[in-house]
Parts: sequence; structure tokens; C-alpha cells
Amino acid sequence: MATNGTDLGFEAELFKAADKLRGNLEPSEYKHVALGLIFLKYISDAFDTQHARLEAEEFADPEDPEEYLAARVFWVPPLARWANLKANARARDLEIVDPTTGKNRKVDIGGLIDAAMEAIEKANESTLKGVLPKDYGRPQLDKTMIGDLVMLFSDIGMHSTDGQSTDLLGRAYEYFLSGFAGAEGRRGGEFFTPRSVVRTMVEMLEPYKGRVYDPCCGSGGMFVQSEKFIEDHADQKDVEKAKRQISIYGQERNHTTWKLAKMNLAVRGIDAEIAWNNEGSFTKDHFPNLKFDYCLANPPFNISDWWNESLADDPRWQHFGTPPAGNANYAWLSHIYHHLAPRGTAGVVLANGSMSSQSSGEGEIRQRMIEKDAVDCMVALPGQLFYSTQIPACLWFLARDKSANGHRDRRGEVLFIDARKLGTMVDRTRREFSADDIAKITSAYHAWRGKPEALAASGLTPYEDVPGFCASVSNADIAKQGHVLTPGRYVGAEDIADDGIPFADKFAELRAALAEQFADGRVLEARIEEALAGVREHG
Repeated sequence: MATNGTDLGFEAELFKAADKLRGNLEPSEYKHVALGLIFLKYISDAFDTQHARLEAEEFADPEDPEEYLAARVFWVPPLARWANLKANARARDLEIVDPTTGKNRKVDIGGLIDAAMEAIEKANESTLKGVLPKDYGRPQLDKTMIGDLVMLFSDIGMHSTDGQSTDLLGRAYEYFLSGFAGAEGRRGGEFFTPRSVVRTMVEMLEPYKGRVYDPCCGSGGMFVQSEKFIEDHADQKDVEKAKRQISIYGQERNHTTWKLAKMNLAVRGIDAEIAWNNEGSFTKDHFPNLKFDYCLANPPFNISDWWNESLADDPRWQHFGTPPAGNANYAWLSHIYHHLAPRGTAGVVLANGSMSSQSSGEGEIRQRMIEKDAVDCMVALPGQLFYSTQIPACLWFLARDKSANGHRDRRGEVLFIDARKLGTMVDRTRREFSADDIAKITSAYHAWRGKPEALAASGLTPYEDVPGFCASVSNADIAKQGHVLTPGRYVGAEDIADDGIPFADKFAELRAALAEQFADGRVLEARIEEALAGVREHG
């Protein structure tokens, strides 16, 4: 297995190796075992790198926790350092000092990992309290398997010789999230949005600086890709400075998923305020007075039990009206729009029904959204992109001010993109967008909203409608269609290339081919009758 970061397939090989160790353990349970260890390896490697730096400095103390806080590195107590875990990967009767009680006790490798997690949380309470998994010592877990995982992950080098992170464990964590989402199927999609979908949304919104928000953030993939966007597009000399120009906020209702998000962002070195509560963003909005420059969200589709009476006069419904109690789709759109800054933009994944539903007043809400120029762009997605559902999905892009943000004034218009023919099947059940697919979608959007000088600077050609793929449509024309926002209704049919053959010749050729097929059919029919007659004679 490659460990130098040059082999982009190492994550897949690592996942295969780890999955072989799973045995009969369910993916939903095993993911916490594997992801917790990847996190532990990450912070221990980062600690070791900083420790080596401090040892080389004349007046620094490598065992002073304050030295690590200043460098934005987690302090890792001696008990929890990876070298200690690796040395005791086969331990069955190891005596340690319990970090919680301060008393001596004997543990196996599972108990040692639990103690390591406790020690790290205790040393970094402000950011990690209650986040790390601590059930490796339970009797049901095979301790040989845990030891094997420790040894497997020990082979991953996260830092190059000069101390610069090669980000291998961050990549591994993200890949494992994807792998477990696929293994869990429908349940897996509750915590993970496929990377190619997130990448499309991020590339369209271009979150260079400002506040980024996700009200149902799952395992934090929207935030990881936002930072990845900056890494890909910023001046390489100023990447860290550029990353500090965005602030990240999120909320998650599922406590287990919230833990995954906190660890996912930590292994990426991303500072974020991720809130958790049982009530969720509708009933207990953790950021009621904050406005955001970018919102990215993949809410659960068609949730029917979101409403309670305390929401009846909520200010979030002042823009478009009160959403129906039986379906949360428009509640999510209203919540997100309410949280947009004066020039904010948002990308939201929703079920296709949201584009055309007339039930329970949804048609009237959608009409008000269009009339208030809240809808910027609609993208129809192909099927089989998501782990959690086979329900067809779409992307909504909202904007507070379509005349602002340095873009061309597109008030009174909506861009429709039909991407249902894009994507490639990566296995029997799931499709992904390629880099070219993402570029095709995002280039159309950027060309549509870009000023001529911006298009020239970025190398984009001026926007034009492409039959079968994209169309810019006036609000008046959308009104004529009953305010339905399904792209297929507006983009028309794809142009068929003219091959130069006259229609009469084509028609004659098709007619001859059809006659030949009819003749073949009659011959086949006669043979079947003959065979059946033979069966009757011998019956």
C-alpha cells in the first residue's frame, strides 16, 4: 500500500483491507470502530510532528500543552500516543493509570484505546468533549481485530519528511465515510452526501470567503469540500490565509452523526461551530440571529413529522408563507433563505417533487419564491446518485440579490439545467459525476451569471441556451407553466446532428429495414407453429 500520497487509490486499498477485518460486525457498528482509530492516528501524527519541531527549538518544551494550543494542534497525553497503542496492539493484561479515576487498572487493547480517547477528551475539553467513541473495550468486540486495525493504520504516513501534512488520513477518513455509507445503503445516506454532488454545489457557489452554513450537516462533507475548493483555487502560497477567510457553522440532530462530523472536520484541521440538539434546526435553531454568505444543505427528503405548534408564527415563514405541516421540503428552503445574508446564495438538495408539487399550498409558496426572485438556478439530477434513496432529486440554488455579488444582473430570470443524462455508473447501483460532468454544469451556471469581463478573464464563452441541457427562462414564462420548476419542461429536446442524408432516403432505408424485420418475424412465427404441431403429434 502506498503511503507517500502519490497513489490516489490508496484509500480504496486501505478500506478493502480494513473491511476484511470486519468479520460479522455490521457496517453501522464497525464504522465507528474504524473511523475513531483513524482520528486517533491523525491527531497523534500531528502531535508527533509538532513535538519534533519543539525538540529542535532551544527554549521550547515539547511536553508543554500550551505549545500545542498555540500551533492549533491537539495535545495528546503519553498514554494516548499512537506509538503506545501500536506497541500494545496485542495487549491482554496491560496495567495503566485510568485517566478518569487516576487509579491503576488492567486492560486489553480495547480498554487501552478507550482510556486513550478519555485522556484526549480530557486534555482538549473545549473542542472534543463528548465527541470520541469510547466502547472499544466492550466484550462483543474482537480484540484481535482491533489490534489488526491498529497495525494496519500504523502503516499510513500522514506527514512528509519536512513536516508538511500530506493529508492522507483526512482523505482516508472521507473515503471510509463514503465506503460505510455504501455498505449501509439507505441508512448510510443519512450521514453522507456523495462527494460528486457536494463538489458540484460547492463549485457553483464558490465559497471563497465569508460564513458557510449547513442546518443539517451530517458528517460535514459540505464543509470539507468548501475548504477543498479554496485549496484548489487559492494561490498556493496563501492557502492557509485563504482558508481562514471562511467561517463554518452547522447543526445536526443525530448525536452519533454529530460526532462523525466533529472528527471529520478535526482530521481536516477545519475550525467550525457545529451544534447538536435533539430538537433539530426547525424547533431549536442554534443560530437564530446569524446570516450566512453561503448555505449548503442536503436535508432529509419529504419529512412529514417536523411540525409543532410553536412554529406557527415563526419569522422564517414571513418570506413565502407557512410551509405545510406534512412535508418539510419548503420549510428547509424557507429556513435557509431566511438565514442568507443580503448577498447570500444557497444550494439545496431536495426531492424532485419539490419542483412541481401543488399539494398543501406548496404551489403558492413556490410562486411567491419566483415572484420574489429567490430562485437562481434549478438542476435536475440523474438517478442513483445517492445511497439513501432512489427518489429522483434536484438542486435548488437560491439568491437574496440576483443583481449583486459582482455578477451580471439576472433579476427576473431562472437558469434551468437538465443533468439527468450525465454521470457514470461506478458500481451496480450507484452513479457519480465525473470532473467533466461537474465542469459542464458549473460552466453553464458561471457563464449565465457572469459579466462579460469576468467571462473573458476566466476563459468562459458567453452564455447560450443549449437545447436538451440548459435554458434561461423569464419569470413570466415560468408563470405560464404554472410556476413549475422542472428543467425538462424548459430546456427542450437535444439537437440531433445533421448527417447530410436527405429525409426521403432515410425514410426509404428505415422502411426497407422494417419490412425485412417483418419478414423475419413471419419466418420465425411459421417455425414456432411447426414445432408446436410436432409436439401435438407426439403428445
